[in-house]
Amino acid sequence: MNKELFNIDKEMIVLATAGSVDDGKSTLIGRLFYDLDLIYEDHLEQMREASEKRGSADLDLSLLTDGLSAEREQGITIDVAYRFFDTKNKRVIIADVPGHEQYTRNMVTGASNADVALVLVDAKNGMTTQSRRHLFISSLLGIPHIVVVVNKMDAVGYDQNVFENIKSEFLKYSAKMDIDDLQFVPVSALKGDMVVERGNNMPWYGGDTLLYYLENVSGSTRNLRDFRLPIQYVIRPNQNYRGFAGKIESGVIAKGETIKVLPSGMTAKVDSILVAGREADQAFAPQSVAISLDKEVDVSRGDMIVRENNLPHVAREFEAMVSWFDEEKFDKNKTYLIKQGAKTCRAEIDELEYKLNIDTLHRENDDTLELNDIGRLSISTNELLMFDPYSKNRETGNFILIDELTKATAAAGVIIDKGTKKIEQPIEDKEKIKENSIKLKKAPVLWFTGLSGSGKSTIAHGLVDNLKKRNIDCEHFDGDVLRDMFGNDLGFTKEDRRKNIERVGYLSKLLNAHNVLVLATFITPYREMRQRLRDNLDNFIEIHVAAPLGVCEERDVKGMYKKARNGEIENFTGVNDPYEEPENPEILLETHKYTVENCVDRIIDYLKKKGYMD
Repeated sequence: MNKELFNIDKEMIVLATAGSVDDGKSTLIGRLFYDLDLIYEDHLEQMREASEKRGSADLDLSLLTDGLSAEREQGITIDVAYRFFDTKNKRVIIADVPGHEQYTRNMVTGASNADVALVLVDAKNGMTTQSRRHLFISSLLGIPHIVVVVNKMDAVGYDQNVFENIKSEFLKYSAKMDIDDLQFVPVSALKGDMVVERGNNMPWYGGDTLLYYLENVSGSTRNLRDFRLPIQYVIRPNQNYRGFAGKIESGVIAKGETIKVLPSGMTAKVDSILVAGREADQAFAPQSVAISLDKEVDVSRGDMIVRENNLPHVAREFEAMVSWFDEEKFDKNKTYLIKQGAKTCRAEIDELEYKLNIDTLHRENDDTLELNDIGRLSISTNELLMFDPYSKNRETGNFILIDELTKATAAAGVIIDKGTKKIEQPIEDKEKIKENSIKLKKAPVLWFTGLSGSGKSTIAHGLVDNLKKRNIDCEHFDGDVLRDMFGNDLGFTKEDRRKNIERVGYLSKLLNAHNVLVLATFITPYREMRQRLRDNLDNFIEIHVAAPLGVCEERDVKGMYKKARNGEIENFTGVNDPYEEPENPEILLETHKYTVENCVDRIIDYLKKKGYMD
């Protein structure tokens, strides 16, 4: 292996490979590594042995990146396989993304941060629907450099006409797209022609080898003008310091500069900057930082710090192009969660404007999107989002939609410039909200109990949104979040569960004393624990979120039930630890029968009926 090529001072680029199944992406990457002498001897030996088992006379270079056993068995790429690849001038991160249509979501993920997209085409097959899909997605994601590599030229006798016809077809198809740099290279990954060395079989091609192209392509530069710092966490180690932590998505900030907090619109000056725990005079993207301000300003997770006179869009409505990831069809009447930057809130699809025909790029009228479809949506959210059009800022112009019940990623999208709604004016004084807030007659503690996957947190999120629209002070304690913050010293034995619930009960009582409505979503499997909470808390309301065990297991995207049944997790409620159902809960919500909205309405109706709120 040639170690001289490695140098941390080289310019780094991210290269995403894409193409239809069996076009030879993995073989091409293996060829680059092999010809540059970047494969360790023991790995080469393993590849030779695996090639012999497959009955291959030649060394199967695709084995370098087909890392999963399922990939080796099927001879395809399933997951995104990452490798580091150095040339004399560049350090390259390669994302070998899946070619099969079933794994388009992996392609979007792998290409989302790429500087160069390599779209591979089989010379025998020419441009396929997947080739069109991958080219369009690369364009949609704003990848600045796209190179179409026509592979397997050896299989067509290195015929120049085959290459030129494929090139012509791609150019005609891409004419409707916004692509800054589109190049074409004919190669034979199997034999090595035009990959690292030119070879002798294509003297008619006067362009660069693939390696030369990669060594001389320029990496995309980050947006250094628009400062964007989404806040992920507020740090308060003592009374003398309050820092706001997050990753700078774009731009540069220096001590003493005036910033604005969105969506509140409050301004302050940067008092200090911490980078990797050390004080710095300035920081820039993509550094993770903690900054403090020269005065007390209300900043929360999901807010964004920007320069005073360089603002993003602040709005509840926008338009976007999305790639649909979910096997369940898009439903206009369904409410989704949207995650954009550090902000997560509820979103509704106002309109599916059109679905894109990948083969023709024609816009088609339709009322739904299915797996791998691409379409344009009008989206509205229940909270203000801070964003830029994706064409201006890739980091703040992307988002994902999440199914509220299953927590599966439903779609990934990019916010488009045209049609973006006018910026809403920031709220200049949050004290006005407090003055207009509706005061509860008495604040209850809503304790959501039920099996994992029954829908406790989903309903609580929906209820929080409803209460905030009424300007009612409330706090949501979620089991997973609270365990990370205050209970990471505890396990899942009965005694540890009791201690965890006691801590949450104490916090709930403190907030309740200040007339703050508390929502607590915890499995709380034992009746004894829930009775102790009832005895210690005033206005305790037990809400049983119920669903059959089989339904809960179907919703389990993390696979916790499966791990418990395989013996990988001990004391998992519903499998190897009992759940004692409430005998007389104040509210019973059967989530396999009712929607999230129905459940939220039933809780609100109960609170009104019992005199907790008007």
